[in-house]
Amino acid sequence: MIFDLHVHTTYSDGLLSPKEVVDLARRKGLNGIAITDHDTVEGINSALKVSKGFKDFYLIPGIEFGTIFEDEEVHLLGYFIDYTSKRLLEATELLKKNRIKRGIKIIEKINSLGMKLSIDEVKKFTKEDYIGRPHIGRALLQKGYVESMEEAFEKFLNKGKPAYVQRETLTLKETIDLIHEVNGIAILAHPGLLRDKDIVNRCIQLGIDGLEAIHSKHKE
Repeated sequence: MIFDLHVHTTYSDGLLSPKEVVDLARRKGLNGIAITDHDTVEGINSALKVSKGFKDFYLIPGIEFGTIFEDEEVHLLGYFIDYTSKRLLEATELLKKNRIKRGIKIIEKINSLGMKLSIDEVKKFTKEDYIGRPHIGRALLQKGYVESMEEAFEKFLNKGKPAYVQRETLTLKETIDLIHEVNGIAILAHPGLLRDKDIVNRCIQLGIDGLEAIHSKHKE
């Protein structure tokens, strides 16, 4: 069986709606996908409704949390979560508010660098109540301030660059514990991208259940 276990939709920084990602997965011949939007589970119901119309296609409810550990961003995937959990919904609502605050601060920094970018121009790239760095990058690209998304991140949006703003997150331990609390499986996302590989061992000590092995930016 072939699954894509790391799928984002327009409910976070993906380009396709939940229905569109399910349809695309079926056209590609996949047996199922996991919806793992950043810090939100709002797209899961839509995807489930669509997937139930197909025989032998499976939809795994999931999420991707971002957290900061030892001054490095660490992402954790949660699979088979109880996406209706009150505890989870309270946490994701807080994280969403933090993302919006961060997005506004990034836009302010971009303007302080001599560019002109408004929140409304960024929201053209967001279909839901969510602001992420990719949305800001796409707005910079549209206005001609950069020639690619890679340039947007490398010049302005990555950690250590002039428009970067660190957002408030749960701690690494809190994130792993939350995933387990809502009956999920905690997986360390794209560990090959971590600068400090000792973080992998720290995550194992804190109780993660596995590692994401295949990623577009991983070497073989």
